[in-house]
Amino acid sequence: MDALAAQALSLGYGDSAIIDNLDLQIPRGQISVLIGSNGCGKSTLLRSFARLLKPAQGSVLLNGRSIAQMSTKEVAKQMAVLPQGPTLPEGLTVLQLVRLGRYPYQTLFQQWSEEDERKVMQALRVTDLEEFKERPVDSLSGGQRQRAWIAMTLAQDTEVLLLDEPTTYLDMAHQVEILDLLFELNQREQRTIVMVLHDLNLACRYAHHMIAVHNKGVHSQGLPEEIVTKTMIREVFGMECEIGTDLLFGTPVCIPHGKGRVIASAPEKKSSRELLKAF
Repeated sequence: MDALAAQALSLGYGDSAIIDNLDLQIPRGQISVLIGSNGCGKSTLLRSFARLLKPAQGSVLLNGRSIAQMSTKEVAKQMAVLPQGPTLPEGLTVLQLVRLGRYPYQTLFQQWSEEDERKVMQALRVTDLEEFKERPVDSLSGGQRQRAWIAMTLAQDTEVLLLDEPTTYLDMAHQVEILDLLFELNQREQRTIVMVLHDLNLACRYAHHMIAVHNKGVHSQGLPEEIVTKTMIREVFGMECEIGTDLLFGTPVCIPHGKGRVIASAPEKKSSRELLKAF
């Protein structure tokens, strides 16, 4: 059984249709990455998976059950969500934020427990934030703040993690730091991770399963090395490119056509195709 699935799913805002009659399965225990041009419906689709957007038609299944028929706490015990650009009250510490991840387990008759505390400490340790737990979240660097939010989702102790552009506004080093963390979580604990990413080359490096969203549905899906082609990039992003191979990981690398500074002198200029022979 797939961790998440969409059945005849249609989504939109008002009279504007964003996703139309979509069938999609998210494989369990893998990292799935949604890619596509701006406004194609990636984040809208993720919002529907998180039950933050009610479908116009169709349904979303979580572990084989319609999320529309599950209670909020029941969903929250199986799936954690990190939206794009989350906000929080000023002055909240890292520890206070991470403890919010245990909210689904609190009831009138069962308040904070040793298990809650253990999960919070484990989340801080995994994200390397133990020494920052008493620091206000808004005093941290961008990468540390994002790790704090991820720690909160980990404290929630769910099999499925949904993350909408988790590397937005981060520099290159912090992008890799966050994606390495998520990759390690997947490898160590077999968590099902679904992300929206804009950086196609990083998406190719970390994804087991890639889904290209286009024209209100799925253009193609599968292993990055299977679906990332010049044709797909042209049709999904409206851009010409060359496809090479990452020297370190063997995954696809997209090199877009366009203008730019050329270092070689005129007689030595090489085309993108010629340069790719070096990969």
